[in-house]
Amino acid sequence: METLLLSRIQFAANISFHILFPTITIALGWVLLFFKVRFQTTGDQKWMDAYGFWVKIFALSFALGVVSGITMSFQFGTNWPGFMEIVGNIAGPLLAYEIMTAFFLEAVFLGIMLFGFSRVPGWLHTGATFLVAFGTTMSAFWIIVLNSWMHTPQGFEMRDGVAHATDWMEIIFNPSMPYRFFHMLIASFLTVSFLIAGISAFRWLIGGRTSGVRAAMKTSVYAAALLIPVQILVGDLHGLNTLEHQPAKVAAMEGNWETDTNVPLLLFAIPDEEARENRMEVGIPNLASIILTHKADGEVPGLNDFVTEDGEVLHPRVAPVFWSFRVMIGTGVLMLLMSWSVSIMMLRKRTVDGVRKRAGVEGIPKFALYGLVAMSFSGWLATLAGWYTTEIGRQPWLVQGVMTTEMAVADVPAAMVLSTLIGYLAIYAVLLVAYISVIFFLAKRASDGKSIEARVPQSQKAEAIVAAE
Repeated sequence: METLLLSRIQFAANISFHILFPTITIALGWVLLFFKVRFQTTGDQKWMDAYGFWVKIFALSFALGVVSGITMSFQFGTNWPGFMEIVGNIAGPLLAYEIMTAFFLEAVFLGIMLFGFSRVPGWLHTGATFLVAFGTTMSAFWIIVLNSWMHTPQGFEMRDGVAHATDWMEIIFNPSMPYRFFHMLIASFLTVSFLIAGISAFRWLIGGRTSGVRAAMKTSVYAAALLIPVQILVGDLHGLNTLEHQPAKVAAMEGNWETDTNVPLLLFAIPDEEARENRMEVGIPNLASIILTHKADGEVPGLNDFVTEDGEVLHPRVAPVFWSFRVMIGTGVLMLLMSWSVSIMMLRKRTVDGVRKRAGVEGIPKFALYGLVAMSFSGWLATLAGWYTTEIGRQPWLVQGVMTTEMAVADVPAAMVLSTLIGYLAIYAVLLVAYISVIFFLAKRASDGKSIEARVPQSQKAEAIVAAE
């Protein structure tokens, strides 16, 4: 295997592992803020019980996200020196902005959020939770800005083969940035919603039927049910933007070889790149044209448009993009069905002691609770599939139209890259198993009554009661 392919696999392995944890911390910080504000406004202990459990998961996820993120920066120098040599004048400042606006903010207030609950006034602890949540979002913002610029670059000029910024506002607010940013934020909230719902269902099944578990489960399921339709809308807008700026990626996503109208949406196919056709196609007539152009006779680009007269292929490998896109969509549909069905189960009326009221968590049958547990990490699957779709779909470009991936790779022996790749994969496998095991261990410990949840100081209790009144 050549150095280029191994370096791509290594970077994919690193970023796949790293992205799992920011997808949790970005949204979980805001969920924790919601729990804390609800306690401040109602004085109900259940919200602090939920906060006390999930802040531990936040701390664990934050730590692994920081550690795994360090290896990403090293790879720019070890595996991809050409990237910084050509576009470092733009990528460097954007990464620095993330450190200055996000990491510093999180570093200052994370300690107060995690350890200062009983040591500082309630308003200060709530403020610290807000600033940490805001910091994680700002971190995501700057990373998405850089990634989006690599897909839809603007606001720069090339001088002697090096990119120089000419308009930072154009760089930051490049054509695809708003769609990618909001798509990623909603994906993070869906990931956290299903994580909270799944772990809360696990606690409920093993006997931890506390008001805090009930509140967390209801909040997460309803949030998922509301957010998925929004994600579908944002995803549609994102797709239209991609069609405009990266038609080759859309052609690969659809498995469409010839530019045509009335293009079907392929539910299943086996792309054959040598023959430049699909085998065993199963599709819905006209639906790809309708989704992408909102017209049945709309034109959808074909992959054969991105092959030069010399036979050079300027589109990505079709099968990985085609199938990762369908995994993302399929997981999203499953999340939609699960969240809506469980929401209906909780909202339906039933008679208890002669009084009709909403069934709530008690109305969720056991099979549905097991389903929620099984889908605890479904957000990870959808996020990774979406990430592979957009990143593999950019190939052969590293920065669209500016530099190819081959131009950036380091001239190092393939054996060296392979050895470090194996080391990374082994470490990440151990850490991932440990992370998931610790989450379920904490859930079991809390349900057994052995975990010390957040104990509210009398001063904060009084503050919350006054606010509620």
